[in-house]
Amino acid sequence: MKVYGYFRSSAAYRVRIALGLKGLGYEYAAVHLRKDEQSGEAYRRVNAQGLVPALEDERGRFTQSLAIIEYLDERYPQPPLLPATPEARARVRAIALAIACDIHPLDNTRVLRYLLRTLGASEEAKDAWYRHWIDLGLAALETQLAGEAATGAFCHGSTPTLADICLVPQLANARRAGIPLSAYPTLTGIEARCKALPAFEQAAPERQPDAE
Repeated sequence: MKVYGYFRSSAAYRVRIALGLKGLGYEYAAVHLRKDEQSGEAYRRVNAQGLVPALEDERGRFTQSLAIIEYLDERYPQPPLLPATPEARARVRAIALAIACDIHPLDNTRVLRYLLRTLGASEEAKDAWYRHWIDLGLAALETQLAGEAATGAFCHGSTPTLADICLVPQLANARRAGIPLSAYPTLTGIEARCKALPAFEQAAPERQPDAE
């Protein structure tokens, strides 16, 4: 199994966590986003979108982090990354999608680069954009998770799921941007419990071979 990623990519971080929770080994192929290696012809042959992560195994090549994680969960069902009932699975997917679809794309490197280089936004305007969307999304998640009985030690119950796999990288991004997280005690409490697990610890950006 081979994973193409970048140490700071939230999406690649998610896949590394999932692989760790499943106990799956893999070869790591670094794609340096700051050097724009994802736009080169060689990587475009791997993923036409020019995005990380991508995963290759004997069955094919797969892209998009959530699709990769669900593929791994179906192929290697233990431990499960989604709960047993349809209702619980819908809740976990909704939390994961709130992060992966509503928060993360708006603070993605290529979006911020477009704001600066193409639209001519200042660094201050770019940083304000980043903080606005992060805070808006995290505030909603804090309210949801703090108020729902299904929230446990983790986003859903007593074991990590797809929701936690998405949450931890997003909070890491926010911290790297200097965004205070004291307003989100439920989220940071879940994060602390996740980071105590080897799969989360070993997947951290600073633990990757391409870390700068």
